[in-house]
Amino acid sequence: MSMKLATTATACRAFALVTELQAYLVDKLDSLPPNHGNSRFTPISWLRAGGTHGGGTRYVATDEKLFNRASVNVSQVQYEHDPSKKMASATAISTIVHPRRPDMPSMHMHISWTEMKDGNGYWRIMGDLNPAQPNASDRAQFEKAFSRAVTGELGTHGIAQGSEYFYIPALKRHRGVAHFYLEAHNGGNFDSDFNLARGFGNTVVDVYHQISLEHIKAPKDLTTADWATQLEYHSIYFLQVLTLDRGTTSGLLVHAENDVGILGSLPSHVDKALLKSFVTKLPSLQRPLLTDLVNCLADGERSLVDDAVKAKLAAVVRSFYQSHPEAQDLMARAEKLAPTQQNHLG
Repeated sequence: MSMKLATTATACRAFALVTELQAYLVDKLDSLPPNHGNSRFTPISWLRAGGTHGGGTRYVATDEKLFNRASVNVSQVQYEHDPSKKMASATAISTIVHPRRPDMPSMHMHISWTEMKDGNGYWRIMGDLNPAQPNASDRAQFEKAFSRAVTGELGTHGIAQGSEYFYIPALKRHRGVAHFYLEAHNGGNFDSDFNLARGFGNTVVDVYHQISLEHIKAPKDLTTADWATQLEYHSIYFLQVLTLDRGTTSGLLVHAENDVGILGSLPSHVDKALLKSFVTKLPSLQRPLLTDLVNCLADGERSLVDDAVKAKLAAVVRSFYQSHPEAQDLMARAEKLAPTQQNHLG
């Protein structure tokens, strides 16, 4: 069955935008040397309710020489003919790139448009640079890109909100080094906000491509310590995504038709023992969640996070929050909190 998309002009424009950004990022990553002429990505599609309520396509990296993991996910879920829902549609691009080399930083970007049936809507705009080995030049380039893409008070606000959202209280550190986050943004003019979202997406893609190119052209000799640092950081990323990230958790609670895609942001391997050591650092309510997540992993210093493991992790997250909805109060938030789950569940 084919995917039925939303029909309003604004939702159509939003879907065209995220599809454009998806193609642009994949093209930029494909152009990194050495370029052999073939794409480094393969498309994987999924359907919401058999396509009746939309679905999406993610481009998953297959080049293990350049990527540890990379996923460029576009989706549109729509309820235009479902009278039980106040939301008309939600359209998004959500992407994560984890390079193979520990000296190259990871990057996350999310841009989405949520439209209600009463005609109101809002944007969610996020981006962050996530290095295993912080590099002052990379950070400066990324922060300058934020300031170019979103100027004035709104840009300052987005950077401040990003710093709040991507903080990990249990570890007293941030997930990355440069963060931007606008939640439930509506500046009052769709065209202006549309251009803001497009400019932000293109700017983040361009600066990340430039940073990646600089690292590839000036490779460093890697040591055992470098790879150990990356494994530690990937474990911290795993912790943040599965215990704090609202977007990930909301996606898993709304439906179970794209679990592996939603967890496409996870790196390929994590340190099970290190993650286990984090359990006592968490608030008591979250400790059973992390314990059960750790139990999904194989024993050993480098535990593989493949699609089968992702399916188990998704089931753990869903079961935990269904039993303990109050634990969502412990997840990351900034000044605004969009009712994502209520939008989908009616």
